[in-house]
Parts: sequence; structure tokens; C-alpha cells
Amino acid sequence: MKLFKAFAIAALTATLSTGAAAAADMITVPTSTPVEMPVAEPAGFDWSGFYAGVYGVAQNGEDSGTQYGLGVQAGVNAQFDYYLLGAEVAVQGLAGNDGAGETSYGQILGRAGLAVTDDVAVYAAGGYGLDLGAPEEDDMLFGAGVEMAITGNVSVEAQYLRSFPLSGDNAKNQFTVGANYHF
Repeated sequence: MKLFKAFAIAALTATLSTGAAAAADMITVPTSTPVEMPVAEPAGFDWSGFYAGVYGVAQNGEDSGTQYGLGVQAGVNAQFDYYLLGAEVAVQGLAGNDGAGETSYGQILGRAGLAVTDDVAVYAAGGYGLDLGAPEEDDMLFGAGVEMAITGNVSVEAQYLRSFPLSGDNAKNQFTVGANYHF
């Protein structure tokens, strides 16, 4: 019986000492100040996942003149280290001040870019745009943008797109500024 108690105490001591060794402190690097710096930095903004947002738009077409409006967008991103891939669908309502009237414009974009800092991403965009009013026009879209996270779920973005008409001859320059909520 004494042998069994000794064996049980030895096993319990070994188990408790390995449990304490598994709980390690954070790894730090000594600095010239009394405060040590952690080796691992906290993770930055995670661009992966779904988002939705609103934006203001200014669009200048060769035939349609300058138009202003508001839009809504929804998309998805995937972040691989510093690389960013995504897709976005947007619809905007436009009103012209050059007698162009009111219309709506829809677009589907693919995005590819880089997370240049923890909370800033730059990207190139390309896709298809369709004027949903009269006259019916469709375009290939190419451009670029920058997006900056301002909280854990909210980002602001600015984007430029140039359209190349597939039907009609109304090439457009489009500037947008908006905010997105990331789910």
C-alpha cells in the first residue's frame, strides 16, 4: 500500500508540473527601457468575409454629361497573407445636371489588391456595367481604389472606374466615395 501511495504522489506531482509548464508567458524582447516589447503584434483588420455599404457617386459621360447619385453595394473578400481577392455587386441611382435626366446603373466587379498596412488595402478593379435606363448601354469597367478600416467592422473607400462602351459610345469616368460594414 505504501508503494501505491508513493507511486500516486509521484504521478500527481509529474502531472501538475507538466501542466504548469504548458502555460507559458508571452514571448517578449528586451528593449532599452524597463518595458519589454512583445514579439507577436496583434492582428490587423481582417478583410476576409462579406460586406455591404453605401456610397456617393459622380459620373461624367461623353454623351450623358455629369451625373451625381447614391448607390448601394455588397461584396465578398478573401485575404491570403497580404493579397486580397474579391467580388462586388453595386447599383446606383443617378441624376444629371446637363439635361441627361435620371437613370440607374448597375455593375459587377472583380477586385484584386494588397493589404499595404494593417488597416489599408489598395486594389485594381475590373468588370461589367449596365445603364438600366434609356438608352440601354453596357460597358467594360477598369479602375482602382483604396479602402481604409476605421473600426473593427467599418471601412471607408474611394474608387475610380473608367468605362469602355460595348454598346453605344458614351465612355464614362466614375468616382465613388463610401462606407462599408464588414460582417
